[in-house]
Amino acid sequence: MEEQQYQLLDGKAVSAQMKKEMAEEVAQIKAAGGKIPHLAAILVGHDGGSETYVASKVKTCNEIGFKSTLIRYEDDVTEEELLRKVDELNNDADVDGFIVQLPLPKHISEQKIIEAIDYRKDVDGFHPINVGRMSIGLPCFVSATPAGILELLKRYEIPTRGKHCVVLGRSNIVGKPMATLMMQKSYPGDCTVTVCHSRSENLKEMCLSADIIIVALGVPEFLKADMVKKGAVIVDVGTTRMPSSVTKSGFKLTGDVKFDEVAPKCSYITPVPGGVGPMTIISLMRNTLLAGKKAIYK
Repeated sequence: MEEQQYQLLDGKAVSAQMKKEMAEEVAQIKAAGGKIPHLAAILVGHDGGSETYVASKVKTCNEIGFKSTLIRYEDDVTEEELLRKVDELNNDADVDGFIVQLPLPKHISEQKIIEAIDYRKDVDGFHPINVGRMSIGLPCFVSATPAGILELLKRYEIPTRGKHCVVLGRSNIVGKPMATLMMQKSYPGDCTVTVCHSRSENLKEMCLSADIIIVALGVPEFLKADMVKKGAVIVDVGTTRMPSSVTKSGFKLTGDVKFDEVAPKCSYITPVPGGVGPMTIISLMRNTLLAGKKAIYK
């Protein structure tokens, strides 16, 4: 098989461009004496991944010129105490948007916390009102990872209309919203969408007929070359920390796609890291900017 040259969907480069665009807009808001967008983040415990994500979110806030507040709790915080803090942030006029970093300790109901957040400040896009509005195509805060993937497809001008898009995974955070967005009457969108998951029986056949595959299973190197047709567009949402003897930290981030063997068959593919990850963080920032401008909910 003659290898074709694939192009990387470079999330790092696109997010840097978006960061620059947003920083300019914030500078204009500042110059006009407007309100600087303010993002607050609640972090419970010391999960390595969560620590990294939140640190990166706070850093990006500062680079764009947003105000940011980090609120930390130990693992043993009670659900009541967390709900009290959510209520306080709901009622704090200076806070435009806030997030509660998931996962939370087992004794706290994530759904209860999500539903307690004022949907007008829910910049993660997890509240049922935002999810419902998204599913019928109304303005809302779209969950950051799917929003970031759409932006990546748009900036690379990937054709989506009438294409077959397979979404691997059915999580509330990525799989379900991704499928909904790819079938919307818009660009990117207008796809014929198939959602596959751990119970799907003819998964390989589905993938082989796909023009676009979005993989969000959390299973390292799940998608192999024999599951991908020539010229497909591959978006890899997976980030699993795998032990590694070649990195200083002793682990490396591994995607859900076996990159080295899949890439030569693709037209476009996201790297891990540097693909979907930076797009997720920048999309959260864009939601925060929209919240600060009261662009979606007055």
